[in-house]
Amino acid sequence: MRHALKLFFLLVLYINQAYTQQAPFYDDIQNFKKQDSIQHPAQHAILFIGSSSFTKWTDVQSYFPTYTIINRGFGGSTLPDVIRYANDIIFPYHPKQIVIYCGENDLASSDTLTPQIVFNRFKQLFELIRNKMPDENIVYISIKPSPSRQNLMAKMIESNKLIKNFFQHQTNAEFVDVFSKMLDGDNKPIKEIFTEDSLHMNAKGYAIWQKAIEPYLLK
Repeated sequence: MRHALKLFFLLVLYINQAYTQQAPFYDDIQNFKKQDSIQHPAQHAILFIGSSSFTKWTDVQSYFPTYTIINRGFGGSTLPDVIRYANDIIFPYHPKQIVIYCGENDLASSDTLTPQIVFNRFKQLFELIRNKMPDENIVYISIKPSPSRQNLMAKMIESNKLIKNFFQHQTNAEFVDVFSKMLDGDNKPIKEIFTEDSLHMNAKGYAIWQKAIEPYLLK
């Protein structure tokens, strides 16, 4: 009997470890759920989803004081991560508008990952949202030109182009270009708007995003 119990607990431990390995950012999602259980965000707000450029925008509400913002950006997430957790971080909030920043980490994850793959992943997320929320407005923030990832600039430009072209054939959907607004006169990333890691933005960078995004937000 004791041997059987030991095998049972080992099996449970193995399953838990396997699930953790298969589900990156699981803890981030559980933290969102814990926050919601304490105070559930307002329904029909504007939902920000995506990667760490949103995660680190902790004071995003102060940039858009006349709007109700829910920020559910998490870690160094990729588009497949956002798709995986759509039932946790998108649909429960019944947002009136969804603002997406994701795709940069996809390109950085592998040398062999192409802009076409990024586009296909984004299209999958877009269609997933559309199937459940056919009337909601969807906004995509272009991949930004991070100084630490200048080797990916050509792929960033092509990925942005593919997604922008796709949006031109969609209704109730907007593409927001922040890429060009974050370049200097030599078409290089403006270093002064980034933090020391040359990847994430400081307040100057987010001020650029605010100016670019706000015209597209729904009142």
